[in-house]
Amino acid sequence: MKFTKLVVSLFYKDLSTALATFVDCLEFTIGHEELDSDHPFCVVDKDGLSIMLFQNAEYAEIEHPEIRLVTDNIDEVYQKVAAGFPGLLHPNLPEPTLRPWGAKEFAILDGQIGIRVQQWT
Repeated sequence: MKFTKLVVSLFYKDLSTALATFVDCLEFTIGHEELDSDHPFCVVDKDGLSIMLFQNAEYAEIEHPEIRLVTDNIDEVYQKVAAGFPGLLHPNLPEPTLRPWGAKEFAILDGQIGIRVQQWT
């Protein structure tokens, strides 16, 4: 058995929040979009990763997931986020910190989901 990709689905009350986080801040690109449909959604892609972003207020109200993005250069990612989108930095982990499990991490919170950016040391 072989899998080639894991695609996460995330639900937002308003897709503009998702697009600000993933496209504007984290530099994903929109690979597919149906933003003007009755059930707006899009797929964003970056470096072989894909995330499906859905506008659905009901699901967004009950689901608040945390995802992790692993990088080889956490300091570069942090500098870009801190310089351009400091309001997204999570107050509990606002800068790269070496965690007890051996990963350096910082976190983003966009009001709907938590994103930990992580680099294994």
